[in-house]
Amino acid sequence: MKLTIRILAFLFILLINGTVNAAEMKLAVTTSFNNSGLSDILLPEIKKDLNLDVQLLVVGTGQALKLGRAGDVDAILVHSKKAEEEFISQGFGIHRREIMYNDFVIIGPFNDPAKISQSKTVVSALEKIAVTKSLFASRGDDSGTHRKELSLWKIAGQDPEKFDASWYRAAGSGMGATLNTASGMNAYIMSDRASWLKFGNKGDLKLLFSGDPVLFNQYAYLSVNPEKHSHVKFDHAQKLEAWLTSAKAQKLIGEYAINGETLFIPNANAKVN
Repeated sequence: MKLTIRILAFLFILLINGTVNAAEMKLAVTTSFNNSGLSDILLPEIKKDLNLDVQLLVVGTGQALKLGRAGDVDAILVHSKKAEEEFISQGFGIHRREIMYNDFVIIGPFNDPAKISQSKTVVSALEKIAVTKSLFASRGDDSGTHRKELSLWKIAGQDPEKFDASWYRAAGSGMGATLNTASGMNAYIMSDRASWLKFGNKGDLKLLFSGDPVLFNQYAYLSVNPEKHSHVKFDHAQKLEAWLTSAKAQKLIGEYAINGETLFIPNANAKVN
């Protein structure tokens, strides 16, 4: 009887300690980051090193920033520098910490009807798609990728709001879903490189244009300001930032590859802004 009581007491202590030690936080991340599969590599290591369960809310950058402003998440990981800096300047975030980068690419049909593979700049490629009215699938969801696409159309002197829906389709969905739309339509699409490499339903699509410096795609981490929302788990968010910028995490990010192709280049450093 005494042995049974001791065993039960021991189990109760384990249960209490487990509850006390368990830590959770919410992180809003872009669909492009989630589609890459990198989270499957990082989350178990975060749990092991920090005893921290990170709950991902997978949304576009615009929605991630809204969640941060509302205090519905503890931190965000997004890729739209101008919007991030506005988030900080308005006091919703403490600072912006760069974590890693890759690039955007233009995907399209094998036969490349707009001949964009011969372009020297991405603006030239988009101009050719618009002139030929070749099928194009847009995220259309206020994501970082969508915002980047719109900025490039603007540089090209084009207004997507005036495009005919017969060739320009706004999917209003995440990167993976929009890639599926493009595959089904055999259309052009702008994607981050990581999502394209991870994408399994390529169909008759191929990477047709890349390499323009303007297609640089930086990902940054922002902790939500506890002065705006006292309930946010700022300590956990700061611990996660320190981990993501650590030598171990940066090495994991840099070594993550699909079929020998690296998806992200780590570039965290001591500088914050």
